[in-house]
Amino acid sequence: MTVIEIDGLHKNYRAATAVDGVSLRVRKGEIFGIAGPNGAGKTTVVECASGLRRPDGGTVRVLGLDPHTDRRELLQRIGTQLQEAALPDAITVGEALRMYASFYDDPADWRALMDEWGLTSKKRTAYGRLSGGWKQRLFIALALVGNPEVVFLDELTTSLDPSARRMTWGLIRAMRDRGVTVVLVTHFMDEAEALCDRIAIINRGRVTAMGTPSELTAKGRSHSLEEAYFALTAGGAA
Repeated sequence: MTVIEIDGLHKNYRAATAVDGVSLRVRKGEIFGIAGPNGAGKTTVVECASGLRRPDGGTVRVLGLDPHTDRRELLQRIGTQLQEAALPDAITVGEALRMYASFYDDPADWRALMDEWGLTSKKRTAYGRLSGGWKQRLFIALALVGNPEVVFLDELTTSLDPSARRMTWGLIRAMRDRGVTVVLVTHFMDEAEALCDRIAIINRGRVTAMGTPSELTAKGRSHSLEEAYFALTAGGAA
């Protein structure tokens, strides 16, 4: 079953073209990776799919809904964690979860979610006092508090140390095991290879390749996904 359908997506920022005809499909229950160099258009694709930006061309359907015209309904069924997300330093973990739960018609039990994701011991800890790993754990819980069917995660592990990154990978796999479809934006090929069922590589606003990690490695005529990535993006730096 396809839960995300994007056809011929275009998005311009003044004279610059950020997304130039992107088309892709995401299947229910998979971790779908979107990889590419910085500035390739990855975040713009996610923002259009989650209703945060209006496309200039093409069509987008998420769970059969138009993210612009059906935005209110769609926001009740998806979770989103963007690259630049932050919370007020003084808000506690428990307060943040309780507040986010209030945004949804049928939220998860935020107390149970806090316990499930190992946050109960941090319930009264202020956001500003959390380490990077604990912040990411909280953000994943916040993305799940609305009982979403699809979750968008944009470069969730960029600022984390190796230990915190691997912990976050486990949380993402657990999210998929709950039956949630995950769209993961990353420019780390080890992360994409470890987590993703399929990956779309975007460069200069276009999809240059798509497939499983092994299929992309073969397409790049390489011995590793990282080597294939550089071949498929014409040597672009991550």
